[in-house]
Amino acid sequence: MTNYEEKAGNLLMKLAGDFIAKESNRTSLITVTRVLILEHGRTAMFLFTVLPDKEEETALAFMKRKRSDFREYIKKNTRLKTIPIVDFDIDKGEKYRQHIDDISRDL
Repeated sequence: MTNYEEKAGNLLMKLAGDFIAKESNRTSLITVTRVLILEHGRTAMFLFTVLPDKEEETALAFMKRKRSDFREYIKKNTRLKTIPIVDFDIDKGEKYRQHIDDISRDL
């Protein structure tokens, strides 16, 4: 990952958190865990977790509906040379890590 991609990813992660805080109805806790900068900055994949777990599908549908609004939010709040196409998905790796932590605590 280049320095630019790292800085852009950190900025986009902060913006995503701010956007979710403003736009969500707060029935679940949505936490952005990672931002993957792809195609030389043209695409950004946001991975997130949701609590409680039963709200994951609802949260994913909400985030997918808000993609264009979030892209406009990025345009208004940054000076990135390329505004990426954004997409969202559940961070399954983080879920698995948490599950392994829970299992190891029980041993």
